[in-house]
Order: sequence, then structure tokens, then C-alpha cells
Amino acid sequence: MARLGRASGGLAVAAMLSIGGAGLATADGGGDDLETTSFSQSAQEDTEAYWTPERMEAAIPADELVADAAPADGAVETSATTTIPGAQASPKAQGGNGKDLKNEDGWPGEDDPIATGDTDHIGKVFFTVNGQDYVCSGNSVASTNGNTVSTAGHCTNEAGTWASNWAFAPGYDHGETPHGLWTATELYAPQQWVSGEDMNYDVAFAVVAPEDGMGTLTEAVGASGIEFNTQRGSLITSYGYPAGSPFDGESLEQCQGTGFDDTIGDTDDQAIDCDMTGGSSGGPWFIGDGPDGLQISVNSFGYTMQPNVMYGPYLGDVAQEVYETAANA
Repeated sequence: MARLGRASGGLAVAAMLSIGGAGLATADGGGDDLETTSFSQSAQEDTEAYWTPERMEAAIPADELVADAAPADGAVETSATTTIPGAQASPKAQGGNGKDLKNEDGWPGEDDPIATGDTDHIGKVFFTVNGQDYVCSGNSVASTNGNTVSTAGHCTNEAGTWASNWAFAPGYDHGETPHGLWTATELYAPQQWVSGEDMNYDVAFAVVAPEDGMGTLTEAVGASGIEFNTQRGSLITSYGYPAGSPFDGESLEQCQGTGFDDTIGDTDDQAIDCDMTGGSSGGPWFIGDGPDGLQISVNSFGYTMQPNVMYGPYLGDVAQEVYETAANA
């Protein structure tokens, strides 16, 4: 698969980054199965100022620094299926005709209507590593705080070091960010990913700061429902912003197929037929044929010996713990 970059041993990962210390985040220990870091108010302000349109355009897919991935370390813990329903964007952040209304500051007002699309809860993730700007994909998911974003683990942390300048641009399209740029206050990832880069746990969640005039992220763009310990073998539709050829990373793309198990490696992941390339990492997987289904995974990796197939982690008990911690932060 010519999409997520190629690591030796047949595994293509959408980015195993050697992330240098940024000094902008404070690392905190989480529970037994999760790790977290937080960003100061000044770091959030610096991040918002940092991501100019020029820097967004110049950001490269995170797989440019691809390296060997760790083998899966045992089976994913599972239990009963848990479903968290989605939420619609709030009239507080939208006009009564279902359109966003932006004022002169770029936030909701009465003068500048922008159509709200069915996929505006999906967007680009931007972050910085060792002076180089990178891009992934992400999705607004239902949460108690209304400000939670799902993405891939490798779009937040590599080898125990957290990314900096982390921001989410929902509804990104050809350089436009119609719903603003939402900077992270905390990042959460499984301990199995942070300490060992176990591909079974390549998922993460970010909490972003609410925006003046926009309210929460959920109020602004809505939020997908999410399901853990879901039934395998469903029809799945995935989304992302692939930037590797033949794509340019400027528009949202999708793949669709019936999920199947990993028969090549030793992961508990599911796979679908998909030709998306680097930059799509972290984009959501939905049950069904569109963006309104429950999210059950994210774009993660592929094998060189198996072209045009995308893998995503099975969201079991650990992923649910990480999500619940972020969603209630």
C-alpha cells in the first residue's frame, strides 16, 4: 500500500515519530492503562498563533518519519459492547437555518453564513516535531465535556514523548478552516502505546479548549457516537485527509468496505479495502455507509505485502478507559 509510508518487515505505519522534547506540555501519569499530558494556557495561545495558513499547507504527513513498529503484545481485553450516542451541533453555534454564522472575528455572528456539512465534525490534526510540522486526521466524538477529539496514537505520542502545537481544524477544506482551530488542553493515549508502540493500541483522544462565541466543539460541529467492543465484520466507512500521491491532503476522502481480521501480523486490528495515503492517519471509521454511524476505529497502518488495505485498532476495554477519562476531563 503506497499510502501510510513503509517500515521494514512489511508493516506500514502512518507515523512512528522520533519526537523531540518541546517544553510546552507537562507530562502526567494516568491510570494503569493510560498516559496523559497537558498544555498550559500560554502554550495553547502560542499554538493558535502558530498555525498560519502557510504552515498548515506546508505540514507534511507524519509517516515521513516512519520506523519499525512494535509487534502486538497479547490480545486486546474485551467485554460487553458499550455505545455512546452522538450529538448534533447546537443552535447556539448555528443559525436556525442550519448554517454557521460568523462575525468579523471569524466566530458566530449574523453576517457570514457558512453551510454546515455532514462531515464537518471530521478534520485535520496539526502538530510539530523537532521543528517540522506534521498533519494527521481526527474526529469530534461525543463526550461529557463536549470537547473531545479522536485520532491515532502516533498522532499524539511516540516512544513516550508527546507532540506539541497540537490543534484540530474541523471541516478543513482546501486551506479553509470554517469552524476555527481548536487547540489541545490535554492529550490521552493508552499506556501500551506510549510505552511500547503496540499497534493494538494506536488510538488517542485530545481534549480541546472551547472557543469564545462558539461554545464547545460539539456545539460548533456536532460529535459522532462511539462504540467499544463492537461486533466485527460490519460494513465500515473510513475518512481522512490523505496527502501522499495521488492525493494532495486538501480535501476529505473516504473508503468503504466490510471489516476483516488481520491474517498477516499478530494484531487484533480490523482492516478494510482502502487506498488512502499518509495524512489520513487518525481519521475515523464508522459503522455503515456514511459519516453518521457510530465510530469504531481510526486509520492506523497497512502492510507492504497487502496493497490498498487499511488497518485500524479494535477499540476494546483499554481504549474505552482512555476515552472515558478524556471525555470527562
